[in-house]
Amino acid sequence: MNRQVAPKAETAPWGLLTSLDIYDCNPQVIRDADEIRRYVVELCELIGMRRFGPCQVVHFGEDERVAGYSMIQLIETSLISGHFANLTNAAYIDIFSCKLYDPEQVAEFTKAFFQGKSMAIHVTNRM
Repeated sequence: MNRQVAPKAETAPWGLLTSLDIYDCNPQVIRDADEIRRYVVELCELIGMRRFGPCQVVHFGEDERVAGYSMIQLIETSLISGHFANLTNAAYIDIFSCKLYDPEQVAEFTKAFFQGKSMAIHVTNRM
């Protein structure tokens, strides 16, 4: 049986995951693939992340509840991903990196970029 032991509290995290749920976004921005790509470029510049390859932005979803763009951008230290729900004008963004960054800075930038009215932030240290 393989058993994993949690690292000691003083151990630095291996990576950082910030999950953002942004509500009441500007529908014109979350429905524009070029704007989503621009967000990724500006976010990576803001937090000093190097993009690896092109940003993929694809619109899909036959069910109106989940229809919208999805985005993924590999970065040298992991990835940025997101889904943009047309029905509710919500954005669900995940930033995961083994290079540390400021989650509050990322959250405020992202909320402002998509012009959201409210937001939930979840920050997880990956050990």
